[in-house]
Amino acid sequence: MRIVFMGTPSFAVPSLRAIASADKDFELVLVVTGPDKPRKGKHAASEPSEVKQAALELGLPVFETDDVRDPAFAGLVAEYRPDVIVVAAFRILPPGIYEQARLGAFNLHASLLPSYRGAAPINWAIIRGEHETGVTTFFLQHHVDTGNIILKEKTAVGPDENATELAGRLSVTGARVVVDTLHLIASGNIEVSVQNEALVSKAPKLTRENTRIVWSQPISKINDFIRGLAVKPTAWTTMAGKTLKILKAAPVVSPDKSHGKPGTVLIDNGRFYVSGSDGWIEVLSLQLEGKKPMQTDEFLRGFRHQEDPLVLF
Repeated sequence: MRIVFMGTPSFAVPSLRAIASADKDFELVLVVTGPDKPRKGKHAASEPSEVKQAALELGLPVFETDDVRDPAFAGLVAEYRPDVIVVAAFRILPPGIYEQARLGAFNLHASLLPSYRGAAPINWAIIRGEHETGVTTFFLQHHVDTGNIILKEKTAVGPDENATELAGRLSVTGARVVVDTLHLIASGNIEVSVQNEALVSKAPKLTRENTRIVWSQPISKINDFIRGLAVKPTAWTTMAGKTLKILKAAPVVSPDKSHGKPGTVLIDNGRFYVSGSDGWIEVLSLQLEGKKPMQTDEFLRGFRHQEDPLVLF
């Protein structure tokens, strides 16, 4: 089976490695990924994607593209005569690409479709307080994340687990499901299920606007929001006119004080609390604009503020 693999970030790497070691009848003929990213500094070398690095380690041919609609790219894929195209955390492919796969093209998605269709399923599952998520493989079709489902695997979301940690777990689970999907396709004995449109939920792209903390919410929701964006792109707020990123927090029962206006800061006995609509949340690690990420106790050792009370917005 001739396989073209398409992916870019670290989430896709376990799947690539799993295919490479899974079956002598699986032949990875091409790996497609995003272009190298420039590094800071006049003489700094560009940085290859995690998938490119893994592919080169495995001795696989690599092609980089940032335009999947370029006719030249379609021509290149055709030259490799893929039986199957596997997509994991890559771009939206036009039909002219995925229809070249003789046995079909499928995507690995980090949710239990049709829940959390979109660019950031792991983040939004945590933000919305889900206790269970998983991965899905599905055949590509014209509309994004709507194709017929091949396989699913569920997993619990840990109560303190953040998006980065969950992504690492799901990437490993997903690699196993990708290989199982390839075996099903190779066997010719594959059954698919149609997605139930009544159960659809969305996982839109993360932006500056939708990653800002709303302090007027209950502290449990604020904590889920922070977990769902940690450690990248990170939930943020403003403090004394500067952006404050909050990397980790925890709802607390104490201190036993009126929480007052949402967003109010309480610094008590070397600890940093912020009020929500129904109590306090403790900030455990953070990054103030212009500073490095740090634990809160380290931050407070050098922290001085003039406003009283200090309120985050």
